[in-house]
Amino acid sequence: MTASLADAKKRCAAEAALQHVQAGSVLGVGTGSTVRFLIEMLAARPGLVRGAVASSNATTALLDAAGIPVLDLNEVSQLPLYIDGADEATRAHQLIKGGGGALTREKICAAAAARFLCIIDESKLVATLGAFPLPIEVIPMARTLIARRLEARGALPVWREGVVTDNGNHILDVHGLSIADPRALEDELSSLAGVVTVGLFARRPADMLLVGTDQGCVTL
Repeated sequence: MTASLADAKKRCAAEAALQHVQAGSVLGVGTGSTVRFLIEMLAARPGLVRGAVASSNATTALLDAAGIPVLDLNEVSQLPLYIDGADEATRAHQLIKGGGGALTREKICAAAAARFLCIIDESKLVATLGAFPLPIEVIPMARTLIARRLEARGALPVWREGVVTDNGNHILDVHGLSIADPRALEDELSSLAGVVTVGLFARRPADMLLVGTDQGCVTL
């Protein structure tokens, strides 16, 4: 898929998501290339939202540049809607996220939101999760410990060298996992000492997928 075609599909999904944004509300905003189109559209409609909760420092910078007030989640009584992308998604709305390194704050925003809309292009829609390496955010001192635990179960963890998350942690990208039961694997990996967040969104999946295709946006 060419970059321009992929961008057109991402833009289509972002446009569809905009229709779900309630005027005057506080919006949770994710991180990534598809979300950037959403922020551009919000900037073109000043005053549509009262403010936004950002899932990363990168998104905070984009919202600031767009003139959209960025709010601390601790100061927000209600987050009616969170919009974010995904690296992989199933028709059951379970996701792999974290390619951009913002998985922890993304998971917090998803947990806080009454509704979670996931916007993707059709290349991200899969039958089974796992072709995309699973990101896991880890406390730096536990990186090799967790890597050994993952290797013991047959996986191949790769340290995303040179990357430090907004929370000051490291990321392991885990290849070779069989994710037949995403929720069970999320629970298992989350229980490892030193794991901050697993990039599986199965315990709290998306409520709706908006998928950009050649024929327009499809709602799942």
